[in-house]
Amino acid sequence: MSRPPEPSPPLPSERLRVGECLVDVPLREILAPGARRARRITPKAMGVLLSLIEHQGRVVSRDTLLAEVWPDTLPTNDVVTQAITQLRKAFDDERGNPRYIETIAKNGYRLLTQVEWLQAEPGATAANAGPAEAQRTHDASVLVDPSRTTAEHPAFPEAPRDGVTQPIPPPAVPNARGAWTSIVGVVAGVALLVGAIVLWSLLRAPPRDALRAEDNAMPLPSERPYRLITSFPGFELSPTLSPDAAMVAYMAIPNGARGTAIMVQTTDQTQPRQLTRPQGLAEDSAPAWSPDGRSIAFLRIEPGVACRIMLIAANGGVEREVGSCDHRTPPTFSWMPDGRGLLFGSMPTASGVVGLRQLDLASGEWRALEYARGRGDLDSVPRYSPDGRWIVFVRNAPLGDFWRIRAEGGEAERLTQLRAELRGWDWLPDGSGLMFGRGIDGDIRMYRFDFESGRIADTGVPDAQSPVLSRTRSAAVFVQRRQYFGLYRVALPQGGEGSVHVVEPVYASSARDMVPSIAPDARQLAFVSDRSGSNGLWWGDLQRPDSLRMIAGVLPSTRYPANWSEDSRSLLIAGRDRAGVGALFEVVPSSGRVSQLPLPLPEPLQALYLPNRDRLLVLAGAGDGHQRLHLFDRRGQPMRALASLDDVSQVRYDRHGGRLLFTRPTRSGLWQADLSLSPGSVRQLNTEEPVSDRYRMWAVADDGQVRYIEQLQTCAAHLRRISADRAAAEPGTALPAAAPLCLDQSRRVAVNGYSLTPRGDVVYVALVQWDGADIGYMDLLPAPKGEVPGWFN
Repeated sequence: MSRPPEPSPPLPSERLRVGECLVDVPLREILAPGARRARRITPKAMGVLLSLIEHQGRVVSRDTLLAEVWPDTLPTNDVVTQAITQLRKAFDDERGNPRYIETIAKNGYRLLTQVEWLQAEPGATAANAGPAEAQRTHDASVLVDPSRTTAEHPAFPEAPRDGVTQPIPPPAVPNARGAWTSIVGVVAGVALLVGAIVLWSLLRAPPRDALRAEDNAMPLPSERPYRLITSFPGFELSPTLSPDAAMVAYMAIPNGARGTAIMVQTTDQTQPRQLTRPQGLAEDSAPAWSPDGRSIAFLRIEPGVACRIMLIAANGGVEREVGSCDHRTPPTFSWMPDGRGLLFGSMPTASGVVGLRQLDLASGEWRALEYARGRGDLDSVPRYSPDGRWIVFVRNAPLGDFWRIRAEGGEAERLTQLRAELRGWDWLPDGSGLMFGRGIDGDIRMYRFDFESGRIADTGVPDAQSPVLSRTRSAAVFVQRRQYFGLYRVALPQGGEGSVHVVEPVYASSARDMVPSIAPDARQLAFVSDRSGSNGLWWGDLQRPDSLRMIAGVLPSTRYPANWSEDSRSLLIAGRDRAGVGALFEVVPSSGRVSQLPLPLPEPLQALYLPNRDRLLVLAGAGDGHQRLHLFDRRGQPMRALASLDDVSQVRYDRHGGRLLFTRPTRSGLWQADLSLSPGSVRQLNTEEPVSDRYRMWAVADDGQVRYIEQLQTCAAHLRRISADRAAAEPGTALPAAAPLCLDQSRRVAVNGYSLTPRGDVVYVALVQWDGADIGYMDLLPAPKGEVPGWFN
């Protein structure tokens, strides 16, 4: 069961002084000096203020404010900005010259001024009088303005604390008969006056239920619903829970090592124990705890050599190899419910890419599951349901969706319409739904999916992915990761091997700058950055540093870099329009002109100019998770489709060879086709590289050489030439091969692409500025009420 939320600590007082302003918390009012009257703020704005007060003088991140003031909800991105704006108005503060609240770019907000909690001081009359007189004085003060009600000064006095109400003494009997007329008149007058006051109080004072509802809508700063159980430098990834949720295993780089190993620790902040010890250049990854808790399965990969499926006892001991896999495309897998075998996702074999298969651990035999699957479908990350009746998997990543089959196979049912970059998932303990991570243009969130209602809701945990849930209790572990990248220029040495340890920053900032694209003139650079608060398309002339600016009217995607025209005057970039629908934009950076092209496709991903400017290449999602390359005649309205090519993950134009080079999502390697996409021109040039999960990490220079960036233990960003059989090049032409080069030994390159100048002498890359991943632990809370519509069947 999940832990009940801890109550918020009581406030020291109901009133306080923030700088020169007076703040009344229950009334949500701020009185600035010189103001004619107090300004009332919303409950959420008051919650933000209390959080800033709690962390006085320290920076409070937007994520912290969202977690404390908007827990278990799905707020929009600007709710914190709106609350800060309202507070600044109430404090009569200026953003450019703040005296109360300072904005720390890309970090959060900080309260600058001093805070003093004010204790209530009773009036002199009440202080000198007895208890009864003091109570009457207190009660009388309440009726001065019944609209100003607080916990200390309610609209109507409460009963005595002992619960005993003193009886009202009967009136004295008058001696004179004529007094009856006076008594009746006085009583009638008093009754009318009291009735008027009571009616006025009822009309002006808000109902107590409403006050309670507003108080509930304004949560005080509270603990986040999870805790981090690792905090070591570097990365802790791919967590897996023991069945009782007492232990967690994950992959990390041990102290003094270069490669990853499997580590084990309790689900508290304790020192881990190294479980596996790979030798040489081998690395261990993807641990999975067995259902009985006795064993952990994992992969051991020697880059360029082998991939082995391994087994080890959870408490350590001898490692055992139980199968082999393709080192170019490491598989995904999980345990079978009986613990006697492993269930694997699609894997490349000698006969092509196969579907889901089971590996029997005792015999080492493979058995294919018989279920509905298209020839080009790639099914990954399969998991059995807690009751063992169903298998859910992701079909056709990186634009994947969840599908379901029965445990024995059969028809496949599509569960979602995400077409998204899914970052790990698992079943809820009762089998009623799933929890998964999803990446959207660099931002990663974790969601819950309910089968019965079909609803998907945000869990409210920022930067979370790879959830793994316990089968015996409502608990989960996950990876919390946030990355920042900066742009760098690396001038490649001409001839001879060497290493480059210092690279030159380009348009440095504290934001996330990604997918650089250098123009053919080698002067103009376009890239995507969130330095304005959200992702935008930025352009600058490298010879004029003051030319940098954001192009208005474009909501770019971060999946692929922009593509420049041969004359360097315009560029193409995929993104979304104001309604959130996929769109393709043509931009003239020098003038800032933006045109949305009339594309008859709902989900464009990448676009390329061709030598014939009347033709355009567009890579787009096909709606079923597949990606298809289209050739269009752009002279029509809408454009006219001329040809298409299935199963393409990225395409580049090779000017030297007059051909198209492309990769496929289901296999490693490099292919070519002619500019008309004729089927007879398609052939494979390289069977090994690029590997399928680094399909965007290659580029083509004007001399036809293909440059590829990989990550090695000895070099985080390693650039080298890969083979692309240049049969289409001119006979007898000798093209010198570039020597391998370490661009940066410690900082890796963002995997969504880089840019190469036409001469191939300069590389523009997005190198990681800050990156780290920790394992988080949380008890599962009830499903959030906020939902994300349109993502389910």
